[in-house]
Amino acid sequence: MTEPSAFDDVGRSAHGPASLDRPSVLLIAEERSAGADAIQACHARLLGPVAWTEAEMRLQHQGLCRAILAEASGVPDAVLERVLPLIADLVDAGDASAIIVFDPAQIDCVAASIGSAPIDLLCSPTTTERVASLYLALAPTAQRLHDIGGTPDSVRLMRLNEEIARIAETLTRLTRGEDEMSRPTSVSDPGLTYRAGPLLERPDIRVRDVRNAIRARRLRDQFFGPGLFEDPAWDMLLDLFAAELERVQVSVSSLCIAAAVAPTTALRWIARMTDAGLFERHPDPFDRRRAFMALSSHASLGMRNYVAAARHVGATIG
Repeated sequence: MTEPSAFDDVGRSAHGPASLDRPSVLLIAEERSAGADAIQACHARLLGPVAWTEAEMRLQHQGLCRAILAEASGVPDAVLERVLPLIADLVDAGDASAIIVFDPAQIDCVAASIGSAPIDLLCSPTTTERVASLYLALAPTAQRLHDIGGTPDSVRLMRLNEEIARIAETLTRLTRGEDEMSRPTSVSDPGLTYRAGPLLERPDIRVRDVRNAIRARRLRDQFFGPGLFEDPAWDMLLDLFAAELERVQVSVSSLCIAAAVAPTTALRWIARMTDAGLFERHPDPFDRRRAFMALSSHASLGMRNYVAAARHVGATIG
């Protein structure tokens, strides 16, 4: 049995009344972990820890809490497959926010188990990353908007959303056969922008050309060091486009590798690219611990038009 928590669900500690104005976080973990330290750092009330073997029953009878922090590292897949969908249901219903911490080997199982639920996924995070994620999960919506520039992680999330919106807009214009510069959305000097001519009929696309572009992008790291040219959105678009041409499937973990960034960063990009309608998630019909990612028809058409436009002006893919 899990040892009694310092705080129970009604907000009272063994030492007397607890402050009820603090947000509560349910911690699912085998023992006191870095998650408990992160909750304390956020000045939240700790509910738990609840052992994974008891989490299924606890979630079915859990009272109100602001967030759930699930420390899943080392937990068997069979347990995750039972518990994580319950967490996803609570999040989808708007009953709580959730954060799941896990190891790289668990990426596919975790991603498949939560489906499209808006859960923050942290792969082998530091305590600082836990605190930043919890801060965003616990802050009221208005406060999140006010404080969005308050931490480096918040700034990165804001820029991530802005970048994905820009990519989605560009692909939308390409699917309509428009040059992305033909209708500027902000005041700019028209003399400093490039305008391609009308798109010609799309030529045959060789998967070899796309794979060569991906390899060329990775070569840059050998000469300038890793991290300088991080562009996970485009790297993943290229990888899924190549997979579509090859007619092969790409797991979530494989797409994280293709992103060439930290797994947590890659998973956030995947979630937001999916929300933007650029990626689609398809469950593996033979293995419920895995899901496959693919380009949406909208993104696929945009990529094909991009390749046609690049060839039309004599440019290489990439």
